[in-house]
Amino acid sequence: MARLPLDGVRVLDFSTLLPGPLATLILAEAGADVIKIERPGGEDLRRYPPMIDEDESAYFVMLNRGKRAYSANLKDAGDRDRILAMAAGCDVLVEQFRPGVMARLGLGYEDLRKINPRLVYCSISGFGQAGARSLEPAHDLNYLALGGMLSLTGDDDGAPVLPHVPVADIGGGTFPALVNILLALRLAEATGRGEWLDIAMAENAFCWQPWVMAQQEAGQGWPEAGRGLMSGGSPRYMIYRTADDRYLAAAPLEEHFWGNFCNAIDLHPALRDDSIDPGATIAGVAAQIAGRPAADWVALFSGRDVCCTLVATPDEARRDPDFAARGVFARRVRAGEHTLAALPMPLARSLRRPEAVVPGAPPPRPIDELAAPVWRQRKPAGSAMPHD
Repeated sequence: MARLPLDGVRVLDFSTLLPGPLATLILAEAGADVIKIERPGGEDLRRYPPMIDEDESAYFVMLNRGKRAYSANLKDAGDRDRILAMAAGCDVLVEQFRPGVMARLGLGYEDLRKINPRLVYCSISGFGQAGARSLEPAHDLNYLALGGMLSLTGDDDGAPVLPHVPVADIGGGTFPALVNILLALRLAEATGRGEWLDIAMAENAFCWQPWVMAQQEAGQGWPEAGRGLMSGGSPRYMIYRTADDRYLAAAPLEEHFWGNFCNAIDLHPALRDDSIDPGATIAGVAAQIAGRPAADWVALFSGRDVCCTLVATPDEARRDPDFAARGVFARRVRAGEHTLAALPMPLARSLRRPEAVVPGAPPPRPIDELAAPVWRQRKPAGSAMPHD
């Protein structure tokens, strides 16, 4: 098998649920050896529905495939000593406890840097390791609410719409953690010094709102639900209902796409300049789209540059022939006697494990069955001498 980017990198993973486990899954796909530490009996996500069988969670298997799992009581001195010995030989540690928990257990960054100064220590939390909200419990919906993003999803009554994807967990937790881990690993290779990465999901969600901040900074005020280019105020970025109660996602933002779109739906010439009365143009487009079933529009838009697509159901999306041709769902995960589709990874195929069927998440073994690894000697960039 060809060498992978993270071959030889060892990751100690204390994270649970979604943000951290997805981050360490991507590291594992790129070749890292991920050692997952769970509470005795296994973490709660192992019993989270939907279940494959009585003791196998599909959700857990998808997020933790290809990792090694060990159970440990972090309050037990013997188990903690074993973890300290393991941490001395690891490159990365990922944890997702409330701020201060790992330090109270004797496993905080200051404790571990003494035995492993090269360690990249990544802490993922809702509001960061310090601050008035640092100990406040919250979930993805709360982060989106506090960051102003949820207010822009308003429906016709102005009430925010419940998102069905965990934007802050993944966009504010998983991906910032990955980026910072990889950057810190690069720096550790060059300098021999690790980092403590403070990943705060709530504040990282602001990175997903450049158009919101740009509008305000340009002196045009903050966007509101139902107004603005991407929050319901433009006919060029809108969802329209068809005659058979399907929906079309229309995003012909640029002028040439907009012109093609208007021609395709035969929009009245008086409505094509949407700067005059955006509401009237929205109503005119909606009336045209409502006059024909979805299949007619899909056929009519085929081969045209209009940036308009059918809103697919999850089942339709999984069966999309273009996704199938690119092998998006071709990989499988083995879970006991079952196999299930592997969660697609945002990695180039040349940078990830090539197996068509990947191992699932094994039951956690006792921590005392894992021999303490020995730190691998490395040369810092520009030096002929290895680190001590």
